[in-house]
Amino acid sequence: MTAAPDTELPVVAVVGRPNVGKSTLFNRIVGRREAIVEEKPGVTRDRKEVVAEWQGREFRLVDTGGWMPGGDALDAKVSKQSEKAIAEADAVLFVVDVTVGITEEDSRVAQLLRKNGRPVLLVTNKVDDTNREAATWEFVRLGLGDPFPVSSLHGRGTGDLLDSLVATLPAAPEDEPDDAPVELDEGDKIFSVAIVGRPNVGKSTLFNRLIGDDRSVVHDMPGTTRDAVDTVVETPDGPVRFVDTAGMRRRSKIDEGTEYYSMVRALQAIDRADVALLVIDTTVGITAQDQRLAERVDAAGCPIVVLLNKWEMLDSEQRDEVKYQMSRMLHFIGDSPVLQISALSGKGVHKLLPALAGTIDDYHRRVPTRKVNQVIRAAQSAQPAPHGARVLYATQGAVDPPTFTLFANKELPQSYLRYLERSIREAFDMGSTPIKLRVRKRD
Repeated sequence: MTAAPDTELPVVAVVGRPNVGKSTLFNRIVGRREAIVEEKPGVTRDRKEVVAEWQGREFRLVDTGGWMPGGDALDAKVSKQSEKAIAEADAVLFVVDVTVGITEEDSRVAQLLRKNGRPVLLVTNKVDDTNREAATWEFVRLGLGDPFPVSSLHGRGTGDLLDSLVATLPAAPEDEPDDAPVELDEGDKIFSVAIVGRPNVGKSTLFNRLIGDDRSVVHDMPGTTRDAVDTVVETPDGPVRFVDTAGMRRRSKIDEGTEYYSMVRALQAIDRADVALLVIDTTVGITAQDQRLAERVDAAGCPIVVLLNKWEMLDSEQRDEVKYQMSRMLHFIGDSPVLQISALSGKGVHKLLPALAGTIDDYHRRVPTRKVNQVIRAAQSAQPAPHGARVLYATQGAVDPPTFTLFANKELPQSYLRYLERSIREAFDMGSTPIKLRVRKRD
């Protein structure tokens, strides 16, 4: 598997030391709250990349964590992510804080950027009014040209900044003019896979192994990943988008705003995903929180593939205990694939794509109406519904996941609907793929 290259769009990296407003500027440029923002340093840790547009010109905008040399091990990994983003960028937005002035970290980042040789636009942030404009000229001493005074929070000056940025980017290909209409094929929707689990179970390690790059910061401290990070990977079955999410804990355990927004982003990633990989740390065992996460994914109508991580660290007795816990606590996921892996060494990870391929096929399955009605009739003959209720006609109305509409003469009990769902699943060998049944009453 290799990460799908995107050679069509230029890349713009937003860099700077912690807490200067990089994520606020990032959100201002893309026009929505993509990155988590909070008034304290260290909120952004991973590189987050989205497509932005200005005056008809599209580019890939990359938000980075604060560059902090001389910090702890986690700071060093976050800084390394920023340096990789700079090396891969076609242009850099270097953000500084006009209310603080030039710091030692600013000077060291500027030195790094001068050596890098990429076009740099110096952004003096937090210029909320004309009284602060004079202070921006202090930053000329960084040797990166004239600064662009902006207020990311209020949008002041960002238009001029983006005009200059677009002029700096490499020219668009001549055979694809900017005003050419773009045709989107609905069938080319990229299959999305969300990697979910409790904090510190190995999600980011697995994500980096799947995409073949250290995109997510990996550290043995819970809560390292804050935002959902995604990358498209080319596989033998076509492109797949893998989304690394923040570790989710019980709401009562969430004690800060950043973690709350991280959990919201993770839940949104689950709702948008076509498949969820539930990563479980087998050295801890299957916990009540693992069970709740699986229930949340199942309620979203998202197929689940369970990954028992760190399997190689268990002896035979411990492995039997985990299997028993699976049967007792995750019985409701049915025949969902269960893989024993080691995200760190890569052992067993090769089995993931074949498991995903089967789930993808089931998720897109469309069954002819004639066969659906044959199965429903046979099920009703074997076990009629109570109180004279009966399905008169059935059809599959949608896919992703398979959704069936049942036209009935009376309201059908939930227990009977589960019986019909099981009959459909077994008849068409749909495995663990969620099936939705919609009932319409007809006289």
